[in-house]
Amino acid sequence: MKKLILFSFIAIFLYNCTQKSQNFSSEQTQIISSGDTLEPMRVFTIANRSDSLLLRSISKNIVPEEDDKILHILIKRMYATVQDSASKGVGIAAPQIGILKNLIWVQRFDKEGEPFEYYLNPQITQYSDLKQDCREGCLSVPVIKDTTHTRSYTILLEYDKIDKSHHIEMIEGFTAVIFQHEIDHLNGILFLDKLEE
Repeated sequence: MKKLILFSFIAIFLYNCTQKSQNFSSEQTQIISSGDTLEPMRVFTIANRSDSLLLRSISKNIVPEEDDKILHILIKRMYATVQDSASKGVGIAAPQIGILKNLIWVQRFDKEGEPFEYYLNPQITQYSDLKQDCREGCLSVPVIKDTTHTRSYTILLEYDKIDKSHHIEMIEGFTAVIFQHEIDHLNGILFLDKLEE
């Protein structure tokens, strides 16, 4: 019986480690699969030189595929990371956990219950001329918080979901700031870059 349980565990482990995905390299797949779906991932910070270089890189689009098991694991692990007490925030982008892909999680303060939602390939196609001041912080920039003055009050957002559906949505207020912050991460931009000299 013990041998059967051990064999089953090894088979499941090897099956999960050998999952192929058109979206992720073998190195990315290994990082994503290194823990279960409830396990938070390490947050990359500017305090680490190699982390800093990755955080300044531009991410690539994801091909939405419902049967992409690695993508499902990444989505769940990113949520576990942004909800973890060690790194709790209102949003997270894939580059912050070492994966240069266009995937973010955002807490929707503009919706009932203020849920967290994920977005594939998010892109802001319009920014309002009206700006807002907002106190910002970042999981990848520990300790520092400051006020930005250049965030648009309203944005027009386009994004995909894993079922291949494409969406367009108008977002405003603080939630719009979170989207701008997280989408900046996908383009190698930190909120520090938005601060006045």
